[in-house]
Amino acid sequence: MLCIKRIGYIFANRFMGRIFEKRKHTMFARFDRMAKQFTRIGKEIAIAIKYAGPNPDYNPRLRVAIKNAKSVNMPKDRIDAAIKRASDKDMAGYEEIKYEGYAPHGVAVLVETATDNNTRTVANVRSHFNKGGGAMGKTGSLDFIFDRKGVFKLDKTKVGGRDLDDLELELIDFGCDDIAIDENDIYVYTSFTDFGTMQKGLEDLGIDATSAELQYLANTWVDLEPDQAKEVLDLIDRLEGDDDVQAVHHNLR
Repeated sequence: MLCIKRIGYIFANRFMGRIFEKRKHTMFARFDRMAKQFTRIGKEIAIAIKYAGPNPDYNPRLRVAIKNAKSVNMPKDRIDAAIKRASDKDMAGYEEIKYEGYAPHGVAVLVETATDNNTRTVANVRSHFNKGGGAMGKTGSLDFIFDRKGVFKLDKTKVGGRDLDDLELELIDFGCDDIAIDENDIYVYTSFTDFGTMQKGLEDLGIDATSAELQYLANTWVDLEPDQAKEVLDLIDRLEGDDDVQAVHHNLR
């Protein structure tokens, strides 16, 4: 009987061990994504404070950064620490730099970075493109492919009881270009120049956006076979894993 229990104990430990090993990779990948998000948000906060100071009441960009921090569950103490660090006059400032290029099979790729060392960043980004079978291009070479848009994510249940048609009519006055909706959220799109107007408009309407971002959205798309698409996505993964990279945009459908 003792022997049977011992065998069962060994089997259970090995079985649970295999389950943990499988879950461990998923769990660590999630932690890596969270760490990357927190780093990205920390740089957003630093850049916002660099341009308009540490008081969110007088700094719309900082209000957006704090909102985005909350949307990825960044703890309040981490947010406060990021604001404190960025408020230190001795802290090295970050610079926003955009890089453009092409992945394999003609897919356009636009890379947004925030860096305190441009020499390091440009070398790393170029290396990622080269190793991924792509090539960097000149600044402005992708202007005809991407439009810079404001994207506001709203919780369906937190728009004051408005239906979609009424909400859209109200938001047109603040520069709404388009609205998309899924099961839980509403996405409001504006031009780059109307981003601040929409932010203030939502605040005036008492609607608290879950997140607000400026994104580069493609206006033309490239369709590829699965194996070709994988080559492109491998390059995008490589770029997104770089500590200086804030966002990667592409026109792979």
